[in-house]
Amino acid sequence: MDCCFPCLRGAKKKEKQPPEKPQIRPASVVDAEKPKQRPSSSVTKQDSFDFNMESANKGIVLSNGSGHNQIAAQTFSFRDLAAATSNFRADCLLGEGGFGRVYRGYLDSVSQVVAIKQLDRNGLQGNREFLVEVLMLSLLHHPNLVSLIGYCADGDQRLLVYEYMPLGSLEDHLHDPSPDKARLDWNTRMKIAAGAAKGLEYLHDASPPVIYRDLKCSNILLGERYHPKLSDFGLAKLGPIGDKTHVSTRVMGTYGYCAPEYAMTGQLTLKSDIYSFGVVLLEIITGQRAIDNTRAGGEQNLVAWMSAS
Repeated sequence: MDCCFPCLRGAKKKEKQPPEKPQIRPASVVDAEKPKQRPSSSVTKQDSFDFNMESANKGIVLSNGSGHNQIAAQTFSFRDLAAATSNFRADCLLGEGGFGRVYRGYLDSVSQVVAIKQLDRNGLQGNREFLVEVLMLSLLHHPNLVSLIGYCADGDQRLLVYEYMPLGSLEDHLHDPSPDKARLDWNTRMKIAAGAAKGLEYLHDASPPVIYRDLKCSNILLGERYHPKLSDFGLAKLGPIGDKTHVSTRVMGTYGYCAPEYAMTGQLTLKSDIYSFGVVLLEIITGQRAIDNTRAGGEQNLVAWMSAS
């Protein structure tokens, strides 16, 4: 996919063979009218995780047996991860989101500082998000996607273990900078935008394409030298294939970043992500939030405000 923002393209490189597209193999299509059994919610760390890709695209189903895509991420026990975070101590808490809390920890088994996301145990939403994220980050690998080290599925506990991103999120630097942090200069801002665009391009070039569905400043994490990586793939969706133009789905995402045509119709396309990326670009350029309820009525929605200017 060609870059949608020419100003972010780097210098022209020598021609070379295009990299092979990441392949995501769909499962056999299941008759939509056939009754489906709900899988057991109790999964131990010894279980072998196999994912039904067709079901993953509609609302993930976990099956133990001969599946389609074997997950190679490491498994950890809940005890391992509790020890890594000093029993999820408050001073290890990095942040809290819609699906759970993220802690900083150290795993002796891999000799590495990690970020551990503990999902909310209440409701199916957290469980679906867990399964989608393990699936996506086990099959897709790119310098601008956060790396999944492993997961824990002990009883009703669901945790994800990622590489630690020491500089926090783009949102932290744009909107909540600490007094000891310098403002991002323009070169750094453009570097972050270009890296996020490359990660998104990789997802869209997958086969079938992957629609991220939750691109926003808080999901762009920063490593050393402000190297950006996309994170939080719980809402990711396999995109349209063949002659289909869109995927129909329940509207999910974050207000202010969600493409209006998707919000109105539930028809999801790759362009839905491009709209979200445009909102992120506006935030990077203006330093304003996508939605800011502290501002005057006509200025609360960044896109609407800029469109009227």
